[in-house]
Amino acid sequence: MSRALQDFKSLALLLAILVAYVTHCTAAGAATLEKAVVAGGCFWCVEADFEKVEGVAGVVSGFTGGTVKNPTYKQVVRGGTGHYEAVEISYDPDRISYAQLMRLFLRSVDVTDAGGQFCDRGDSYRTAIFVSDPAEKAAAEAAVAEAEQALGRKVVTPILPAGPFYNAEEYHQDYYRSDERILTRFGVKTKAEAYKRYRKACGRDARVRALWGDAAAFSGS
Repeated sequence: MSRALQDFKSLALLLAILVAYVTHCTAAGAATLEKAVVAGGCFWCVEADFEKVEGVAGVVSGFTGGTVKNPTYKQVVRGGTGHYEAVEISYDPDRISYAQLMRLFLRSVDVTDAGGQFCDRGDSYRTAIFVSDPAEKAAAEAAVAEAEQALGRKVVTPILPAGPFYNAEEYHQDYYRSDERILTRFGVKTKAEAYKRYRKACGRDARVRALWGDAAAFSGS
């Protein structure tokens, strides 16, 4: 066997080992991610907020809590499906805990409003925390109790058993940072521009600041 062929086989073996190592580490890293599901009114806003949190790997906008399988956005906002606009947060528990996520969530919404959130009214815009196991339930209950103590008021955000989560249509994902241009009442704007105008006009950040003061999370996102 020539020296060149030996060198080639050695290099190929080294590359194979390197690829296997990287694949293993990637799979191991992905396996550590956990998920939290919350509803906080417009899912564009909740997605935008939590994708900025250190330790959060990604956020998906969708629907949960209802009785219709694979609902469309139009079905949900029309009413009658029982679904909430919600998000599924994938996070690294070594970097941020479920309890910390719940504390942030409660301080990013109006936990005293049972009829929707800000300018968005109706059942699909209500707040809720969806828990998958006793540990999540206990953490959520503790976060709610802490929020009630901090506000001196009743928190109406319910803690509900998690059910199927259905992804919203693709055009809803990452809406807040999309450069796709659309026609709005303000003229042709990117989705990101339209989102910023909507968020301000809806009064989300103003209301959260009024309720939570300096403890408000994500105000101005």
